[in-house]
Amino acid sequence: MTSTTPSVPTRQTTSPRKRGDDTRARIIEETVRCIAEEGFPAATAKHVAERAGVTWGVIQYHFGDRNGLLMSVVDDGVARLLESLSAADVSDLPLRQRIETVVDIAWDCHSSPTSLAAFEILRATRGRLGDSSRRHLFDMNDAIGGLGRLISEDPADHSVAEVIWASLRGMVLVEMIMGEPIDWQRERRTLVEMATHFLERNRSADR
Repeated sequence: MTSTTPSVPTRQTTSPRKRGDDTRARIIEETVRCIAEEGFPAATAKHVAERAGVTWGVIQYHFGDRNGLLMSVVDDGVARLLESLSAADVSDLPLRQRIETVVDIAWDCHSSPTSLAAFEILRATRGRLGDSSRRHLFDMNDAIGGLGRLISEDPADHSVAEVIWASLRGMVLVEMIMGEPIDWQRERRTLVEMATHFLERNRSADR
């Protein structure tokens, strides 16, 4: 009779790459929290390392220096914004609902902690991060173009997206200055009404 040795369960280990990705994400998340809770000046590499429970060497390994860390936060914020806009499917909705959906998606992206931290970084550094910060201006323009395409196929209507974008950015800046969330429902309704009225009027004029 052949005896069989019971199989011994082996502990499943996380790959070094996965651990590295998790560490990088944790450092970015802690940088966002640091900026939200203590302000941009507090987000030094040393302080972020302490908050994230890592060493300065770990931050150097993943980001190079503080500027690299800050731009990674901005990268993350812009990437989430573009991803949310590209994933939106509003083509079958009536005009007003389409605009409401686009406004809400853009607001959720704008007002997320990562986006707020990214705005604060870009404002505080004022272009001192070089080509990286300038590249994000082009990314933002792409996002505005994405908003316009969601609202209407007609390029002539895409100026509405710029107004929506600027309005939401203004709301975000006010919240950053006040340091607390603000109820923007009235302003949201007005923005949707204005955009809907403008596009409906344009369509009537084209008929």
